[in-house]
Amino acid sequence: MRTARTAAALVAAIALAGCSGSGGKDGEDTSGDGSGGGKGVNTPRLKIAMVTHSGEGDTFWDIVQSGAKQAARKDNVEFLYANDKEGKGQAELVQSFVDKKVDGIVVTLAKPEAMKSVLAKAEAAGIPVVTINSGAEHSAESGALGHIGQDESVAGEAVGEELNERGRKKALCVIHEQGNVSLEQRCAGVKKTFDGTVENLNVEGTNAPGAQSSISAKLQATKGIDAVVTLGAPIAALSVKAKEDAGGEAEVATFDLNAEVVKRLKAEEIGFAVDQQPYLQGYLAVDQLWLHKTNANVLGGGKPVLTGPAIVTEKDVPKLEKYTARGTR
Repeated sequence: MRTARTAAALVAAIALAGCSGSGGKDGEDTSGDGSGGGKGVNTPRLKIAMVTHSGEGDTFWDIVQSGAKQAARKDNVEFLYANDKEGKGQAELVQSFVDKKVDGIVVTLAKPEAMKSVLAKAEAAGIPVVTINSGAEHSAESGALGHIGQDESVAGEAVGEELNERGRKKALCVIHEQGNVSLEQRCAGVKKTFDGTVENLNVEGTNAPGAQSSISAKLQATKGIDAVVTLGAPIAALSVKAKEDAGGEAEVATFDLNAEVVKRLKAEEIGFAVDQQPYLQGYLAVDQLWLHKTNANVLGGGKPVLTGPAIVTEKDVPKLEKYTARGTR
């Protein structure tokens, strides 16, 4: 695994190491498998909500939730989760948690304009907010304590550089959620550093057959595409099948990991993946809000805490398989 143009999040590592054994009530699981464990704290019970822009069937958010639930068990937190791929729906969900007077809110800013008003209401109500995953550049103006995730532009630039090293000349960048600023930043980053040409293709990520068909049709209609860059793990598997349908030779690369991607890396059906450690995003977001509520801490001095990117290839499979199998990587 190669860290791509960014240092590992030292602040994140310190937070994980420093908060793992606080004493107090027993946790639900002592198996050490990442799904629960050890001792919980004896601080007052808190209620923390997470609202994301996840669409149907996106396994990425299962991993984010795994991290959040682990931190919640440790921190004596009741964890609530809701999602809506539309900005308006996401804002309405945040409003519902403001109305319930939760102790903290974790939110994604894939469509920041839609979230601006409701996050101002959260701030007015004295509810601390942490943003994760998307919209880092909008986090501070939204009144959030900080942002946890990867720099999407830097991640895209790392992909462009990797494609150069692999001798690719023409790339297709598949955007599975139109209007998501983070996905657009990734493709723009690829274009910035890639010496070849990049064309974007919008597909509906929640419609797997339709997305696969669109990618296959594009590969058949456009000559010379030798790289397909997908921006989420579920779309990567579809792209492998689309390439087979089209009879093409393009190498598939993807953002994000799951068990399926690791399996296909091992089989060399996917060339490389970009890992942003979603488990860490969920874990640190809940932990940050707990630390702030119980000890007035702020991770990273209010600046973004980076959880990636890192380039993962088939060489990294042996150490990642057991973690992706249990849903923590």
